[in-house]
Amino acid sequence: MDTIADFITIIRNGYLAKKETVEAKHTKICEAIAKILKAEGFLVDYSVIEGKPSKKITMSLRYFDKDLAAVTGIKRISKGSVRIYASHNKIPTALSGAGTTIVSTSSGLLTGKAAREKHLGGEVICQVW
Repeated sequence: MDTIADFITIIRNGYLAKKETVEAKHTKICEAIAKILKAEGFLVDYSVIEGKPSKKITMSLRYFDKDLAAVTGIKRISKGSVRIYASHNKIPTALSGAGTTIVSTSSGLLTGKAAREKHLGGEVICQVW
């Protein structure tokens, strides 16, 4: 079961259904992705809710003028069956630099831009635009 793909799908479907908030199962990597998405301006806020069976992440989605979503596309790059790795100078850009690439490096999850600046390569997790 790919929790990152489920997390990305929940965000994508939330924007397509024009929801204000969405809820997903909590994992450390999903929380790190939500933190990056908030820092990049794709989410308004997120919070971790302690639950009886398991923790959940609640995310407030960002919209411009009530109809225009902040995220027009989000795509999982590295999958369970095919892992995609890139060195610091070959990290792909999302939408010619208008989007964000999220990379798992030895220093944790970073945006593609931050990974290039620190000369760190790693597994390309997803792209958001």
